[in-house]
Amino acid sequence: MNALNSLTQDDLGSAAQRERRKRILDATIDLASRGGFDAVQMRGVAEQADVALGTLYRYFPSKIHLLVSALGREFENAQGQRAGKPIPGDTAAERVNFVLGRTTRILQKDPHLTEALTRAFMFADASVSAEIHHVGMMLTGMLTDAMGTRQGADEPTSEEVAIARVLGDVWLSSLVGWVTGRTSAEDVEKSMAVAIRLLVR
Repeated sequence: MNALNSLTQDDLGSAAQRERRKRILDATIDLASRGGFDAVQMRGVAEQADVALGTLYRYFPSKIHLLVSALGREFENAQGQRAGKPIPGDTAAERVNFVLGRTTRILQKDPHLTEALTRAFMFADASVSAEIHHVGMMLTGMLTDAMGTRQGADEPTSEEVAIARVLGDVWLSSLVGWVTGRTSAEDVEKSMAVAIRLLVR
């Protein structure tokens, strides 16, 4: 494993290590919810999570690694909450619109957290490629599940994956506009409705 990557759940062999990682991400999300990107400092996260600063850096090499990993966990939680439940909508476009709309509304309820996670995603470089890949896979999975009436029973087609990736890029770009104050929540909704109408059949 690349030393610059964060330690994932699969990398951790003991329950104590997994619990430590959970506490670190919980502390990160709490601090971000209270003050956004600037409120998340490695020393503050270590103190709140009750771990040594050196331990924190072994789990997450940088603040960006930490926040992008937190974004991935938020997507994991959202996907877990919907697991096994039918996605509302008679068409693929309606189901995709439901999934993105629901996720957007959840994020917009916590603007400080969304600002922190989105900024981290924007600032991420090649050293955070594994974490970015995980976030992308989670988002793509959410969207391809919504596209197919099979709801994840079969593998998505290559076209569905490609469409999901484009939609994910448009959605993240719209969120960047929202957290930076350039666009409104209504603008995000309109942008996604147009993208879904053009791409999802």
